[in-house]
Amino acid sequence: MTRIVAISGSRRAASTTRAALRVALDAAGDAGAETDMIDLSAVDLPLYHPDEDAQGDSEGLKRRVREADGVLAGTPVYRGSYSSTFKNFHDFCGSDEYADTAVGLLATAGGGSYGGTLEHLRSTFRNVHAWTVPHEVGIERASKVVETGGSAADHAGDPRITDDDLRRRTERLGRVVVEHAERLRE
Repeated sequence: MTRIVAISGSRRAASTTRAALRVALDAAGDAGAETDMIDLSAVDLPLYHPDEDAQGDSEGLKRRVREADGVLAGTPVYRGSYSSTFKNFHDFCGSDEYADTAVGLLATAGGGSYGGTLEHLRSTFRNVHAWTVPHEVGIERASKVVETGGSAADHAGDPRITDDDLRRRTERLGRVVVEHAERLRE
């Protein structure tokens, strides 16, 4: 079975990034994949230190990524790039985790600009030999169109995207990652 893991680089309790990733991950599940969510706000992951091997939950998190056939990588936009939370996790992972892995990119912006963030993500994932799928999703003014379904702690309600076009594009991202992950496994 194809395994897809989503990585949420947001620390916000009612995260639009995590909610949008859940929509994409649900679509991946509907396409037949086994799914998993890594919520970086809920793990023990100290700042990356290259001279230390295992730190906090790093080994288990890296294993989950390494065992995945596809990854949905999501981050809020901070200062025109991805979050420091995502960057820290990304520093722990390398080509051992991402080689021959289909990666779909998703960025949520409080304002209207997410292009630089997707570009930075694409570049860094290619650097670790991931295969970034051509379809990616940027959501501007995310708090206006992404309903989080409650905080990460209470799981009240299901997350949803109220803009039909954005919802379809986000669901498509989940399906495209599954399709490309299956091709890469062959």
